[in-house]
Parts: sequence; C-alpha cells; structure tokens
Amino acid sequence: MLEKLSHRLTVDEFMSDRRLLRVTMTAFGLGGEEWKGGFIRKALEEVGDPESTFLARLNNTKYTKFAEALAPIDGSIIMSSGELAKIAVNFEAQSFRTAVGEVDDSMRLALNFQAEIPEMTGNDASDKTILYRILGDVPVRTVFETAFSLPQGISSLDLDRQADIFKEKITSVLGINDLSELAEPDVTEKLIHRYLAMETIENGSTSYSSASAALTLLGNGVGSQASQNLFISLLK
Repeated sequence: MLEKLSHRLTVDEFMSDRRLLRVTMTAFGLGGEEWKGGFIRKALEEVGDPESTFLARLNNTKYTKFAEALAPIDGSIIMSSGELAKIAVNFEAQSFRTAVGEVDDSMRLALNFQAEIPEMTGNDASDKTILYRILGDVPVRTVFETAFSLPQGISSLDLDRQADIFKEKITSVLGINDLSELAEPDVTEKLIHRYLAMETIENGSTSYSSASAALTLLGNGVGSQASQNLFISLLK
C-alpha cells in the first residue's frame, strides 16, 4: 500500500485513494481524521510555503509532521524508501496501540502518551506552546486530567486559565519547572504510573500492575516485537 508513495502522486490522487490516506494518517496518529479533506489538503498545500502560518497557528505536531513528511513539490508527492520505512514502522506502532485499546483503553492512552509527549515538547518549544499542545490533544490531555484528578468542568474555563492550572499541577506534582522535562523517561514514567493508579481508583481498573510492567519494558528499549508480545500476555 505505502509503496504507492514511492512513485509520483498528485495531492488529488493521494486524497482520492481512501485506503492510502487512512494508512498514512494513522501512521502519524491521525487515524479517523480522513474525513477532514479540506483541512488535510490545506496542510499539504501550505507546508512548502515559507510565508504560510497555517501549521504554526494550528500548533499540532501530528499534522505538522504529516505535512512535512509528504511535503508535496509542485503539487506532487514522492518519498524515498527510507521515508516510507519510517511511515511503515509508525503505522505498525499506532496499530498496536489501537489493538491494545481494544483490550483496555487506559493502556492505549498510556502508550499513546509515551509516544506523543516527546513530540509535543521537542524543537525547543516554549512552556506556553507545550501547554497549548497538551490542551489541544484529547488523549494526552486525558492522561494529565486523570493523573492530577482535575474536575471535568475544567474544560469550560478560559484557555489561559486551563494552561495555568496544568502548569501548576505539573510543577507541584512532578517537581519540574521546565516543561520540556516531561519527555525525560523518569518523568514520563512517573506520570503514566500516576495516571494508571488514579484510573484504577476512579474506575476500578485491575490492570495497573500489568500495565506498569509492560510500559517499563517498552520504555527500556526491549525489542519491539518481543515487547508487544509480552504486553499482550500481561493483559490476558
């Protein structure tokens, strides 16, 4: 399927191939958003325009990486074998998280957080940028809200106020001042374990111990296939 991108495709051809679009979007954590045709097209058309502020204003690392990876030139997309290999690996990882979510959604959210937080905090992003990325990403935001026992009504507050609350909680609970530290393995692990513990308390989930063990293995560089097999076995 992805090998189609090794040959020149116009943006129109890419958009009209629904299966190729779905697989590619899924690889960048955007599965289920294929229906946003106009939005996707705009991202692809403007990524190569140095004067465009569309992606910067969007402040969504997933869409930015998606558009930058495909980077149409004169309206056409063509990718190298190395670039396609990266997309294939990403697709497998995203599919794995989806499969885990069918067993236990809290596991899916934990794995997604582990994968996404380095992207959100990268590229020398400011604390304000990181906070707004967190607030705009529902799965990642959910992990924070559960870990910090934040009330459901917080989403109705002014966005700046929400950002202040998240920053205060991150600083007080995790003991960090620079939000880029969220991507540090020990900080990420601490937050995920707290999330799983709070999820257990709030919803009666019994998978905390299994999830913690599996997430630790996945985070310590164990071979991906072996890790995935063990993760599934721990959930059974």
